[in-house]
Amino acid sequence: MTTRYVALLRAINLGATRRVSMPRLREVLTERGYEGVRTHLASGNVLLDSALDEAELAADLTAAIAEEFALDVPVIVRTAEQLADVVAADPLGHLVTEPARYSVSFFAEAPDPDRVAAAPPAGDGAYELRGRELYLWLPDGIQRSSTGGSKEDRLLAASGTNRNWNTVRKLVELTR
Repeated sequence: MTTRYVALLRAINLGATRRVSMPRLREVLTERGYEGVRTHLASGNVLLDSALDEAELAADLTAAIAEEFALDVPVIVRTAEQLADVVAADPLGHLVTEPARYSVSFFAEAPDPDRVAAAPPAGDGAYELRGRELYLWLPDGIQRSSTGGSKEDRLLAASGTNRNWNTVRKLVELTR
């Protein structure tokens, strides 16, 4: 039996480095036996069906990318159901005035809640940890935030990958 997954590749196709061709990635994953392989945007969102569990799938996708593109790319995996639950939870949606500045950081393991609580305030925004996801409402943008982007890794001592709310919602839609 297979499960529909969404794989989130961290920090690819940002500028001229760490380039991963989405058409070639689809070919590579199909050649590895994955079914229903589809990508969304060039930022590393892959939908596929697999009989592997989350950890096995993340490891295999990381290996496939290393073999084909000579890049070490962490991959965060969620089932279609888990991703739908992320959207359904929407703990900060009542604050959001611009969905493009609302995002979710996904982690393989839940960050330490004490580190999240100790993180600096998000200015006029807010953040909330729910399990392995950190919801971020950053009205001034992720780059100007004291908590978002690469700063998040240092603050939380955890490595994740971020997607804006519009992308997360679209990925849920594409899993159906």
